[in-house]
Amino acid sequence: MYPNLYYAFKDWFGVDLTFLRLVNTFGFFVAICFLASAGIVTLELKRKQGDGFLSYTEEKILVGAPASLIDLILNGVIGFLFGYKIIGAFMMSNALSDPQSFILSTKGNLPVGVLVAAVFVGMKWWEKNKEKLALPEERVIRIWPSDRVGDLVIYAAIFGFAGAKVFHNLENWNDFVKNPIEALISFSGLTFYGGLICAGLAIAFYAKKYKIVVIHLADSFSPALMLGYAIGRIGCQISGDGDWGILNSSYISSSLGKVIPATETDFRMQMGHNMDFYLSQYKTMDLVRHISFPSFWHLPDWLFAYNFPHNVISEGVRITNCDGTQYCNQLPIPVYPTALYETVICTILFFILWSLRKKLKKAGQITGLYLIFNGLERFTIEKIRVNTRYESLLFQPTQAELISSVMIIVGIIFFIVVSRKKDMVSTT
Repeated sequence: MYPNLYYAFKDWFGVDLTFLRLVNTFGFFVAICFLASAGIVTLELKRKQGDGFLSYTEEKILVGAPASLIDLILNGVIGFLFGYKIIGAFMMSNALSDPQSFILSTKGNLPVGVLVAAVFVGMKWWEKNKEKLALPEERVIRIWPSDRVGDLVIYAAIFGFAGAKVFHNLENWNDFVKNPIEALISFSGLTFYGGLICAGLAIAFYAKKYKIVVIHLADSFSPALMLGYAIGRIGCQISGDGDWGILNSSYISSSLGKVIPATETDFRMQMGHNMDFYLSQYKTMDLVRHISFPSFWHLPDWLFAYNFPHNVISEGVRITNCDGTQYCNQLPIPVYPTALYETVICTILFFILWSLRKKLKKAGQITGLYLIFNGLERFTIEKIRVNTRYESLLFQPTQAELISSVMIIVGIIFFIVVSRKKDMVSTT
């Protein structure tokens, strides 16, 4: 496991780059996810613009004006935070030993923060001054939907993160009540469907505001969402952020972090030796779910059982002879690497959606298929995935199972309805 890029580069290339401790592995893949998704959305919007399904809007801009007070303040705040936290982290002892705690604390380097803020303000002033005209003038420009992808991605990131946090805390209400501040600001604890719902609503609002046909925008986003999800799950798998499956009782973990085959007796003994850990995660040992499934066809064991050594959330028991105070834990009994499965499945589903996007002529069909595919994939993977269950409801479903069930039903109905309608061939 690589909690941050420092450990990855040290393992792969043998280099010791301390500043990479600031780059969380999961966050890095989330950034890649947004960049890849933005590229896919841009391609699709340009295609739909060329086919006449989407048009431009005209906006007036002021050219040649000096930097406004708001511009200078915003750049000053960004510069201060960058200097105070990021640069300051390299100038304070032990700040990089636990980057997450440092970033979420009030600690930082005040003089450096002020200095960098001044530099950012000066750069903004110089940039605007270079383009300043004697008499600022208004100009009318055309802005196409593909030109707005940057804004759309920012909306998706902000509202997606907020929604993911809200839905996670609703799913784990007891933990939230115990420490609400930490639950809200911590980097861990995100629910994909919460992010998808809130980001979707925000993007729909943005589209209506700028007269972008929502159904075509949704079709453009659907393949990108599937690809982005697949990439994001790579971050979950590599960092070991707790997104994993139930126990595979065909294996146990050695004290040195290795996964080894086990008999049922070995499994029971390992459960007994680590009872305190499992009781801290579950109310009783009876709630610890497990399925025995050994490797076959000479496939590697890690495809079926992984113990996430050195995981980013320090879950499990300590690995013998681990050098360090952080990231020295492993799961005592390996689990199914569900994040890896989702990466493979969603990559395949992305290529299916991408190959069908030109063949399905009715607006909304790709969106309907996305809802069906996403719902089926998530509902299936939940059967071997660790997640909070609503024990008061019939069948004790997880939040993801409830939402994915609705997505499948809505997706089927939506696909049938739009398939029967006359397609939208223009924006006028």
